[in-house]
Amino acid sequence: MTAKDAEGATEDVLREVGPRLRQLRKKSGITLTALAETTGISVSTLSRLESGQRRATLELLLPLARAHRVPLDELVGAPPTGDPRVYARPISAFGQTIVPLSRQPGGPQAFKHLIPAGARQEPDPKTHEGYEWLYVLSGKLRLILGEHDLVLPPGEAAEFDTRVPHWFGSAEGRAVEFLTIFDRQGARIHVRARPKKHSGE
Repeated sequence: MTAKDAEGATEDVLREVGPRLRQLRKKSGITLTALAETTGISVSTLSRLESGQRRATLELLLPLARAHRVPLDELVGAPPTGDPRVYARPISAFGQTIVPLSRQPGGPQAFKHLIPAGARQEPDPKTHEGYEWLYVLSGKLRLILGEHDLVLPPGEAAEFDTRVPHWFGSAEGRAVEFLTIFDRQGARIHVRARPKKHSGE
């Protein structure tokens, strides 16, 4: 697996988000107006998302996933963990299995990560150019970010500048699944993770 293979953009993945959103809404019998009231996203933005005229972002997908009561990875078409035959060239790195969800070079890149149970490694923070968003699907993810030691439970998201030293691992030694979107020129989406509470606080 070359770096270029792993760098595919999210265009192919995001192109399918609109039809999925429309199908979910039609299946539930929800109008665009009702969905707008539930999510706080305007009717025009929802309509453009469904038609593919508006690019899907985590800022928009998170409230929509909650409104439709489906996992975020279902909206972006991430394959389920467990059957390697559905994965196109998974990458093994940093004690994780990393599944690229993007296929074309350039732009934002989407990945699904699996940290297996029992994988306990010493934190070794790294830095590189870019910006990253993540969303925890299952398990508890430990995120070392600069001077912060964070624990993110399922359903929690975080964003950070990757020039800050960072490292991912399992907080409890159990399996962890999470999604990331990485962009060398990424813009912030204003979703923050809460610092881990230390004993005695």
